[in-house]
Amino acid sequence: MHTDAHEGGRISVISIAGGTVIRRRFVHIASVCSMLLATCIPGVAHAGGPDCSRPYTLALHDHGLLYSANTDTGIDKDFADELIRRSGCKVGVSLMSRARIWQLIESGALDFSLSGIANPERRRFASFAWYFSNKYYLLVRKDAAMRQLSEFERSENFRLGVIRSFRYSDSANRLVDKLAAANRVTQAGGLDPLYQALMANRIQGMIMEPFDYPVVEEKHIRDVTSIIEFNDPSVPHGLIMSNKALSQSEREKWRALVEEMRADGTVRRIFEKYFSPSLAATMVDFQAEP
Repeated sequence: MHTDAHEGGRISVISIAGGTVIRRRFVHIASVCSMLLATCIPGVAHAGGPDCSRPYTLALHDHGLLYSANTDTGIDKDFADELIRRSGCKVGVSLMSRARIWQLIESGALDFSLSGIANPERRRFASFAWYFSNKYYLLVRKDAAMRQLSEFERSENFRLGVIRSFRYSDSANRLVDKLAAANRVTQAGGLDPLYQALMANRIQGMIMEPFDYPVVEEKHIRDVTSIIEFNDPSVPHGLIMSNKALSQSEREKWRALVEEMRADGTVRRIFEKYFSPSLAATMVDFQAEP
């Protein structure tokens, strides 16, 4: 056996009876290869990143520009794709109603969902990683002839439509709760049934977000409705994480990925695909508590 050193000392050639073995002396080359594999192969965890030893589950809900089941596109679809790519984990994505999502998040049967807002009840079983914030609006039939929130509350003829299990900003929630107590709220599983009820005058108003603009701008809806803004601050929305399915340390790792996507401009670029730069900025530039 003999050893010949390559010029510069970078590799050693070791001759043995069975042949020749080339041994690289700098272990950082192996480290680089490992990092490349972790980047390219799903299921390989990044150092300090989420634990990818098991597959995860994430549910989207059909809601305007957030996600359209008809086209399989939307803000939350783009966000989920990038989050999954960065995690290196295997994540099964499905479509569910919002009510079902909250039930499964609470039980621990679902790991994640997106664009969720917090309240004291939800914080008992879920944690959040914020990535945008938006205001809420009341879409009202013009022939209801009302412009003030107090008028909607007093009028016995005003009926409000909401998506089942949705919560909104403070003023919007107060209106929903007051009308619900008077049996003047109609619930639906999504936006389309509410638009149909509004056009048929079975409800006189519904709560909307910027993600609903494309449908609201359709002529047959625009001509018979007006938009009233709730005078509330923007409400943070984020990645929903099941406290039962994920340990606190794992939730922090996923939250760090979301913060990374905000910091490097990824979230802004996603929103600018669907909104003007100025409107996108109002939604992604915000400060919120964890």
